[in-house]
Amino acid sequence: MTKRFHARGMHAVAALALAAGLGAPATAFAQISRVEPRQSIGFNVGYFALRGEDARADGDVLLADLDSLLFEIKDFNGAHVGGEWLVGFGDYFEAGVGIGIYQRTVPSIYRNVINETTQSEIEQDLKLRVIPMTATIRFLPIGRGAPVEPYVGAGIGIFNWRYSETGEFVDFSDETIFRDRFTAKGNTVGPVVVAGLRAPVSDVWTIGGELRYQRAEGDIDPVQSGLLGSKIDLTGWTTSFTVHLRF
Repeated sequence: MTKRFHARGMHAVAALALAAGLGAPATAFAQISRVEPRQSIGFNVGYFALRGEDARADGDVLLADLDSLLFEIKDFNGAHVGGEWLVGFGDYFEAGVGIGIYQRTVPSIYRNVINETTQSEIEQDLKLRVIPMTATIRFLPIGRGAPVEPYVGAGIGIFNWRYSETGEFVDFSDETIFRDRFTAKGNTVGPVVVAGLRAPVSDVWTIGGELRYQRAEGDIDPVQSGLLGSKIDLTGWTTSFTVHLRF
């Protein structure tokens, strides 16, 4: 009887061990299946607003143009689109890289001069294009996977820019009017700060909003470019609607 009981006990232990062995992978798989996705691809569309006239950098080409041309700095505010790739580290941090594009053409005329021959305004087009390429680290204060995920972050940006003035201009040395195009372009580096909020609308999609601040100034050679300023101030705010696909 004792041997039989002992054998049955051994069989029961083996069965329990087998069940535990089979159950462990299932439990692990269930845990893995509940882990939040750690990567996402995002798309954003929004509005970029340059820093205002009263706060722009000394030597800024737009400030210099305001002395003779009729336009406003806020005329350069316009649409911005972009995309990014985010990777999560733990529950509270993620890193991201992104790229975007902003482009705006602003018509202008001379403030106090007209074409005396035709009695018409002397017109130009002022065009600014900026392609920001950014890398950021973000902190999620209530963690990933919450019903709503606020975040703040900071990083660095490389801003590829091009500025041009095309149209009619006045040579004030002899009051002649001529057509020409003046351009400058370059790359400049500056800090980026972000803050946003996103919420899931399905297992893989999230939507949200983001506010982004960038600070950057590009250098201009007035002699080579023919422009009036020695800098282009690219500092400003971008307000965006965001969509992310998690995987």
